[in-house]
Amino acid sequence: MEKPELVEGKVDWKGRSALKYKHGGIKTSLLILAAFGFENLGTFSLAVNLVTYFNGVMHLELAEAANQVTNYMGTSYILCILVALLADTCTGRFKAVLISGTFEFLGLALITIQAHYPQLKPPVCNVFDPNAHCKKIRGGDAALLFVGLYLVAIGTAGIKAALPSHGADQFDEKDPREARHMSSFFNCLLLAVCVGGAVSLTLVVWIQDNRGWDWGFGVSTVAIFLAMVIFAAGLPQYRLQVVQGTSAIIEIIQVYVAALRNRKLQLPEDPRDLYENNKDKEAAIETEFLPHRDIYRYLDKAAIQTTATRNFDKPEALNPWKLCRVTQVENAKIILGMIPIFCCTIVMTLCLAQLQTFSIQQGLTMDTSVTKSFNIPPASLPIIPIIFMIIVVPVYDRIFVPFARRITGHPTGITHLQRVGVGLVLSSISMATAALLEVKRKGVARDHNMLDAIPVVQPLPISTFWLSIQFFIFGIADMFTYVGLLEFFYSEAPQGLKSISTCFLWSSMALGYFCSTILVKIVNSATKGITKSGGWLAGNNINRNHLNLFFWLLSALSMVNFFVYLFVSRRYNYRPQNPVVTDGKNESCSQDMVINGDNKSVSLEISK
Repeated sequence: MEKPELVEGKVDWKGRSALKYKHGGIKTSLLILAAFGFENLGTFSLAVNLVTYFNGVMHLELAEAANQVTNYMGTSYILCILVALLADTCTGRFKAVLISGTFEFLGLALITIQAHYPQLKPPVCNVFDPNAHCKKIRGGDAALLFVGLYLVAIGTAGIKAALPSHGADQFDEKDPREARHMSSFFNCLLLAVCVGGAVSLTLVVWIQDNRGWDWGFGVSTVAIFLAMVIFAAGLPQYRLQVVQGTSAIIEIIQVYVAALRNRKLQLPEDPRDLYENNKDKEAAIETEFLPHRDIYRYLDKAAIQTTATRNFDKPEALNPWKLCRVTQVENAKIILGMIPIFCCTIVMTLCLAQLQTFSIQQGLTMDTSVTKSFNIPPASLPIIPIIFMIIVVPVYDRIFVPFARRITGHPTGITHLQRVGVGLVLSSISMATAALLEVKRKGVARDHNMLDAIPVVQPLPISTFWLSIQFFIFGIADMFTYVGLLEFFYSEAPQGLKSISTCFLWSSMALGYFCSTILVKIVNSATKGITKSGGWLAGNNINRNHLNLFFWLLSALSMVNFFVYLFVSRRYNYRPQNPVVTDGKNESCSQDMVINGDNKSVSLEISK
């Protein structure tokens, strides 16, 4: 009888070694994809329609409502790093997903309850009537709203951080067949996000606008419940990662702390005098070794061996917060080098935040009719870039990349950094387009004496589909920049950080949302005394403020950001693509073979 093949580093739900043909694989990953799709169905609509809820039901001013949404979105993204750390060091990814889903379910349930009972909300009032003195939500009702909202933020962060990595755990990267399946899984993961988001932006938004907010939030709550039931059902078939009790991020932090503590030490002239594990020892099994690079030399002080430490026979007895391996230091250098690229992508999300907030309010003032009997909810407009991505991503992958590859000779057609740069330019064009369309929209309102028209009730005689142009352009930018960033962070991240490399993107988006909140407040404060409305974005009447000038400001900031990006991307030093991984058996493998093998695998993964 043939001995069952074990999966290295993975266990089943009872803690036994996982079996290759019993646990994991493409069929098991379908449950994860379904769960991710339902999760996006439940939460995607919050990003685009919460401004309307905060403004129309909770009676927050438009700018304040937009800031509350961007704060919520920023929190949900920034917490990804924390959840990823906890999943790697304490709970494991499966438990992290279940716990996060529970938080998400409880948060949506609280928001649904509040939306259903009138006594938990401010009295009904028309915020667009300048003579109405609408009461804002406050006190215990406000506490209930924001407790529910930030429980959802915590849950969303956990799902984003742990679920994709748990899906990748179902495949063995060392098995060529399963490596191809893993590539297909990530493609399907994007498809699950798009399909779930498409349903959320159409069905759920329509229910919120036409059947009531309580019904809409209720559907989202049910979707999260179904997502967790589907996900939990796969427990007997899952491959679970073994919790390491430590994290590569902690090792990176140790380098910065050790370099600071050793700041007064003199760097050796020969880098070979820096501390590194002995590759011939048992401790080096399955250990990644990176060659020393002559950049960011200050961090090399973390690997300086003093006279006392050179005599240690057991490296594990050394203080990791004062002496680090050269490979640790090189990983820290990689992260430090990625920070400027990371910072240049923040402005992109700052622009995205306006499409999810102020552009939705633009749509509320316009004619939303598709036919005589059907109107499209303005919050459903982001469906345009989502549908576009579903169609264009395969075209980009199968047509553009092979064509560009013939010209550039690069396996991905254009490099990851070039792809990000294209997206940054398009985001600036999207904001400029938004500014021009806002001038056109306000011109229609002025020409028809409708500057004080009540949104939805008195729509302007201009179709809301004009806004689809700015959404369309940003959809292209989204495909280039965000997907390019995912590939860049994954390919450049140290080996131990690849499982949470997506968190770099989420963190960039989080800072973009937080910067949006800050920028709106700064702009309103700076323009308070020079505009009749009390600021470019002040008040609830979008026809009286100066949103077009704000869009022009964002377009200019995006273009300046692009030129900064050109400068830092040209100076970026790519990480070595030939790390040596010893297995205790085949250490005589030539460096050329390692290089060629790595490059082929990288090219294969990207071209899938």
